[in-house]
Amino acid sequence: MVTLRKQYVVSRPVYSEDSFGEDHEKIYRERKTILNHVKDYLSCDSKRAKNAVLSFLPIIGWMRTYRVREWLLGDVVSGLSTGMVAIMQGLAFSLLASLPASYGLYTAFFPVLMYFFLGTSRHISVGSFPVLSLMVGAVVTRLVPDVGPPANITAFEGLSQDQQRVLVASSVTFLMGIFQLGMGILQVGFIVVYLSDTLVSGFTTAAAVHILVSQLKFVLGLKVPGINGPLSIIYTLEKIFVQITSTNICDLVMSIVIIVVVFIVKELNDRYKAKLPVPIPIEVIVTVIACGISYGFKFEQTYGVDVVGQMVSGYESPIAPSVEVFQESAVEAFPVAIVGFAVAFSVAKVYSIKHDYTIDGNQELVAFGISNIFGASFKSFAASTALSRSAVQESSGGRTQIAGLISALIVMIVTVALGFLLEPLPTSVLGALVLVNLKGMLMQFREIPYLWRKDKPECVVWVGTCIGAILLGLDLGLAVGLGVELLSVVFRTQFPRCSILANISGTNLYRDRKDYLHIFEPMGVKIFRIPSPIFFANIEFFKNKLVEAVGFNPLRVLRKRNKALRKIKKLLQKNHHDIIEKGLMDLFCQRDDMSNVNIEELDLPTDLKDLPFQMNWNAELAANIGVPRVDLHSLILDFSAVSFLDISALKGLKTALKEFIRVDVDVYIGSCDAYILEKLHSCMFFDEDILTSMFFPTLHDAVLHVLEKHKDNKNCVVTATKL
Repeated sequence: MVTLRKQYVVSRPVYSEDSFGEDHEKIYRERKTILNHVKDYLSCDSKRAKNAVLSFLPIIGWMRTYRVREWLLGDVVSGLSTGMVAIMQGLAFSLLASLPASYGLYTAFFPVLMYFFLGTSRHISVGSFPVLSLMVGAVVTRLVPDVGPPANITAFEGLSQDQQRVLVASSVTFLMGIFQLGMGILQVGFIVVYLSDTLVSGFTTAAAVHILVSQLKFVLGLKVPGINGPLSIIYTLEKIFVQITSTNICDLVMSIVIIVVVFIVKELNDRYKAKLPVPIPIEVIVTVIACGISYGFKFEQTYGVDVVGQMVSGYESPIAPSVEVFQESAVEAFPVAIVGFAVAFSVAKVYSIKHDYTIDGNQELVAFGISNIFGASFKSFAASTALSRSAVQESSGGRTQIAGLISALIVMIVTVALGFLLEPLPTSVLGALVLVNLKGMLMQFREIPYLWRKDKPECVVWVGTCIGAILLGLDLGLAVGLGVELLSVVFRTQFPRCSILANISGTNLYRDRKDYLHIFEPMGVKIFRIPSPIFFANIEFFKNKLVEAVGFNPLRVLRKRNKALRKIKKLLQKNHHDIIEKGLMDLFCQRDDMSNVNIEELDLPTDLKDLPFQMNWNAELAANIGVPRVDLHSLILDFSAVSFLDISALKGLKTALKEFIRVDVDVYIGSCDAYILEKLHSCMFFDEDILTSMFFPTLHDAVLHVLEKHKDNKNCVVTATKL
């Protein structure tokens, strides 16, 4: 492919930061203080009040522009399709939360009502999400185990096991909503940026493995108690394999048939989604068929199949959460709140980009917080969104949350009037539907080889998060994932890939000299680049890499020179005539005891004032005088990628620069950020050795300055002509 190249020529003086400041006056802006920011935040006028109302109630914004004729039919069709999927997923995911199936329908109804008014996404389907259901289920089975007494909580008195579990799930959800609402009010929606796509992928994959294991007991028809804590997945598998010979064949066959049929139809839906007006609701179809067969052949009595059983008809009165459950579950509720928001925000962001509208992370936190608080009051459990359900809502023509409202109405009809028809539904059918919906999350294992080839630290984050969440549980696994992710960031910034730059011939561009053939490097000049911030953790790494790049340790050279100078001065005092008659070479052959020299004195600048001759440290010296040769006269540091310096780094940088200056190496810094320069001034970085004239706006300015300064050097002159 031929690349079009346009030429440009710029004629200007060679600038240092000082000369640039003289020719171009800078405008100094007054920055707002924290008090000013607080005043602005708390101030109010009519425009700001209007914006606050529109921000808190996004429905006002999109309702004013709603196109009834164009969008209403699509929203109705989408709502009907999404409602049927939400019913099946609500029933299935309630098993993950260790709750009666009917409460999954509550989660598909109450949170949707609040999100309809408060949410900024127009396409996500609010309701149960398998990962959150599993995390809530872990708390439920910990406080109300299958075997043994429940936790010592006063509110449990007089309640059945199912009622106790509903109380725990709703209390955890209520606390989750409080956390989300609090973060939204405090405007900390940015917290989701700390959950990278890689971390979320590894975490959800681990959650899929947990869900897979948790549903095996339903698919196989086994009685396995819920187990929590680290290594719980291994203990659960052990109990399953111990009872494997007791597998209910009817449950197993029914589950396999449903998994195969649903999987095939879902693949057909994906392949022909452009031709199908709406996806085939295969989950609803197989559920209806399974209910009919189970009822007609009396699976529960004949084959011992576990069924959904009695469904709660209608809606129960609201309940207050338990403060004691809050105290027992606060540690688990916070990661549930974070994960729920992160997943919903990620899905919402995808559709907002696709359909060209904006979403507000802080308002999403408020919306989900209030939705979960409201839902928990009516005994629903944690709500977020599921990618598969949102895909149905969007692909079937949904344009706004009216589709979500209609799906909630469908759920309400089933809950109030048709719930009894689902009572003969085998739980193995719900388990099979859960397993089929895990396909997308389990396929994320394919990311491992891709990440390993493209970005190994990211691969470590994925694998570390996934393994940690599988073995330690989802709550601790998320903490492990965050720890590994932060360590990867520290690793990248603490050990950046430093390089020595060279000029690309005929240009003002500088690139890593290892990457190009036709380059020019002025003799006696090194250009060193560090592509990261410089702070307390990597300043020593920076200094070591700098020494490695130039090929000598300036402090060692300085000490060697000062030792040699002490010897010369002593010999001058003792035998001045010998110096005149025999020269320095003979005197250097004499030995002198330097064992009593103070190391701190050797680190001081070399004092040549009292010598009756000019000292050339690169000249030929006696064999017993070990002064390293320094062929470098100029060192240029590329600070274009340095975004900040902390106080510790400033001290270390100042020490390193002075060490080079004391061995007669001129140091220059190019492309330094203006805010870093301001910080250097405010922190008293400059003195008689380190001057502001060392700083240049670009690398090319610094190089041209060096070449002009050393134009008597033939090598530099040759290179200057090539530049």
